[in-house]
Amino acid sequence: MAGKRFRISTFQTISLSFLILIAAGTALLMLPAASLEAGSAPFFDCLFTAASASCVTGLVVRDTATSWTPFGQTVIFFLIQIGGMGVVTAAVATSFLSGRKIGLMQRTTMQEALSAPQVGGIIRLTRFILVTTAAVEAIGAFLLFPVFGSRFGVLKGLGMAVFHSVSAFCNAGFDLMGETGAFSSLTSLSQHHWTNAVIILLITIGGIGFLTWDDVRQHGFRFRRYRMQSKIILVTSAALVLIPFLYFLFYEFQDLPFGHRIWPALFQSVTLRTAGFNTVDLTKISGSGQALMIFWMLVGGSPGSTAGGMKTTTLAILILAARSVLMRREHVECFGRRIEDVSVRHAVAIVLLYFILALTAAMVISQIDGLPLLTCLFETASAAGTVGLTLGITGSLGTVSRILIILLMFFGRVGGLTLIYAMQSPVRGGQGALPVEKITVG
Repeated sequence: MAGKRFRISTFQTISLSFLILIAAGTALLMLPAASLEAGSAPFFDCLFTAASASCVTGLVVRDTATSWTPFGQTVIFFLIQIGGMGVVTAAVATSFLSGRKIGLMQRTTMQEALSAPQVGGIIRLTRFILVTTAAVEAIGAFLLFPVFGSRFGVLKGLGMAVFHSVSAFCNAGFDLMGETGAFSSLTSLSQHHWTNAVIILLITIGGIGFLTWDDVRQHGFRFRRYRMQSKIILVTSAALVLIPFLYFLFYEFQDLPFGHRIWPALFQSVTLRTAGFNTVDLTKISGSGQALMIFWMLVGGSPGSTAGGMKTTTLAILILAARSVLMRREHVECFGRRIEDVSVRHAVAIVLLYFILALTAAMVISQIDGLPLLTCLFETASAAGTVGLTLGITGSLGTVSRILIILLMFFGRVGGLTLIYAMQSPVRGGQGALPVEKITVG
């Protein structure tokens, strides 16, 4: 046994890669050159910021524009870019671009990181991801430049256009608009049609998943030829945008004329699941609206995307499973296909994990910091879903509460099952099946 080689699993590789990225980001942000204040920023502020950027969340304890130097903002920028693409994807892409051979272990890890259906074609998919990411972010920066260039000048405006394009595509929610008001996000542009439209498109493209866009690239608008997963993602994503849009439009923002509610309602319904930007004061939204937002934030984006959360497919499978029970069907079905039982079990486990962790963390934070439970639950759901929206309590949280938020952000970005599998020993085969006994539910 002494000569037995230690093998690291793909799940452990994915988890460790994000930990290393967060550690590197923390070290760089602690340099005096990264902070605008004298000396270096406090360790926990740097750790929180690095974790939020690496996990593309957007929760901040320091305003990005007014607390960090251009060097610090550049560090945050690259943490967002690498975290959005996925650390494993970025590492394999570097090997690929340098001409080094990609081994089977790297391909398998890449498959797991991207939620790809098979190892075959993973290098082609990596090329597609690199090209798509570069193209979309460049186009986004080009479209945003007139807005920021006219406000901040050519050079600074260009930097801000690139930063916000990458932040939106990676569903990170970090912004540099603090000069118009600390922690103001995009509230000064709430009625700016062009900015709203571009940011919404970037968030949607980044959050819908590279595998879905690969289907679009191969089959165009021939929806029937898409993978079942892509079909489920598109239909579920559309529903998850439409429902809160209608709610916000008719029941929130009552202080605005009806015509002026359209952009805020649409923007918040899109940014709600992972992006973290906001164009309105979220503290003015009713308790019912905040409860809806909590659930939507936990859902998150889609598999193989720049977004985190429990994923649109998880929610869809859970709803389809409930439908199969109510209609007394033996199997879970969708688009003329049967969904395997293991996917249903995974969906149930993931939903329970997210809700239990978010609620437990909220209860602990509420007790420790003396804050309302709903406000804390909003914060923990935002962290677990890697969203970045807040009711304004992030900066006032104590050390223990901040650590809990960091752990939730890491959990939401890496994935609950990935973390659990990373901590387990490999499953051994040959185990016998236990006798079956029925139990009544419902």
